[in-house]
Amino acid sequence: MQGLLVAGRYRLVDAIGSGGMGRVWRAHDELLHRAVALKELTAALYVSESDRTVLLARTRAEARAAARINHSAVVTVHDVLEHDGRPWIVMELVEGRSLADAVKQDGRVEPTEAARIGLWVLRALRAAHSAGVLHRDVKPGNVLLADDGRVLLTDFGIAQIDGDTTITRTGEVVGSVDFLAPERIRGHDPGQSSDLWALGATLYTAVEGLSPFRRTSPLSTMQAVVEEEPAAPRYAGPLAPVIAALLRKEPAARPDTDGTERLLAEAAEGRRPDEAQAYIPTQYGGPAGHGTQGGEATGGHTGGATGAASGGAARTSGSGTPY
Repeated sequence: MQGLLVAGRYRLVDAIGSGGMGRVWRAHDELLHRAVALKELTAALYVSESDRTVLLARTRAEARAAARINHSAVVTVHDVLEHDGRPWIVMELVEGRSLADAVKQDGRVEPTEAARIGLWVLRALRAAHSAGVLHRDVKPGNVLLADDGRVLLTDFGIAQIDGDTTITRTGEVVGSVDFLAPERIRGHDPGQSSDLWALGATLYTAVEGLSPFRRTSPLSTMQAVVEEEPAAPRYAGPLAPVIAALLRKEPAARPDTDGTERLLAEAAEGRRPDEAQAYIPTQYGGPAGHGTQGGEATGGHTGGATGAASGGAARTSGSGTPY
């Protein structure tokens, strides 16, 4: 398909990301003469008619959700179009790599840098929540680290918009299970704090190099999310109590967006935020902020390809390697 002209305007250059749901292309906009990312929903070619309807609805919902948010930390959606009987999303092209790939390539992220990344993701979430959008799939694969230093949140493919009819079927859980908040696994309606819990799991993954709840199967992973505490982080430094606060099982026990911003700002400066202790139960208090906790994560980091086109992040690596 390389070289194909989509919708009479976008020339496909090369594939820069792929996954079970689709593929992301670097493309050239021949009208405006600029590079863009073009997300192709390949999964629609191989599923039943009823599943195709759901996939198409999710793609359109992603475009609507992202288009409602005007923030520098959210990947811009330029257009959504029909080609070959499927919707394609035209997005801002971000040159860089995902947080998932940074962890994969570098092992882990320094706590102060992880806190800086977390602040930008939080700002993106604040803008989304203010626009009535829950992201519902915050994870390292959906956090982009641009070569120019920017941090951007992408992939609103399973976002929930206030007032929209849900396109999730009864009993269906969507999202990466080790980054789903406990209340979502229990079947409760998600709220803004569910996105903040996922941010906490993302930050844990960044500083430790592994997901806090990843187990050997989706079922055991979901059980760990609901019932177990993550192993105490060894490399989180001043970010440890912030992560512990965000990963509280009950939504009401977590800091809100403003509180999280204060905690992350202190951690980004290398200072341990004392305010975080108010959110951590005494039984988990200890030198690392939450002491001995049950259940050591056995899985690795979240691979970049997992997040790349399950929603399709608009990204490339410096070496040109797709992910």
